[in-house]
Amino acid sequence: MINQLTMNQQLQQQQQRNKYLQTSVQTATPAQLLIMLYDGAIRFCKGGIEAIKTQNAEEANRCICRAEDIIMEFVVTLDKSSPVAEGLVKMYDYMYFKLIEANTNKTIEPLEEVIGYLVELKETWVQVSKQMNGTSQQGVAHA
Repeated sequence: MINQLTMNQQLQQQQQRNKYLQTSVQTATPAQLLIMLYDGAIRFCKGGIEAIKTQNAEEANRCICRAEDIIMEFVVTLDKSSPVAEGLVKMYDYMYFKLIEANTNKTIEPLEEVIGYLVELKETWVQVSKQMNGTSQQGVAHA
């Protein structure tokens, strides 16, 4: 009985978190969405590291593939006319390669390297977002 109650409470909390996340995404500016994606990629890379440490290959694969999906989303949504687009594409390609390396070999080092790049890029977008605070962010394109 208590176990069932706990499961129901956990399900209810998860549903509340999902609703909050959905509202956050729907009301976010383009820059905020980009920052959320960076947070997700970082979180999945960290999850991959933890799964590798505990020798859970299935969970490591799931986490790393989710990070790969986010990196590919960055490439697809990148404004190719931006002056920094070519450099970002190369950076994203490199990170994608490192994620594949980490997933294939189940090694932590490539994930840690990717996290470093993701954190740096995220911090850059946080600064851009702060600078744009108070101005219309409707036209913000990913680089």
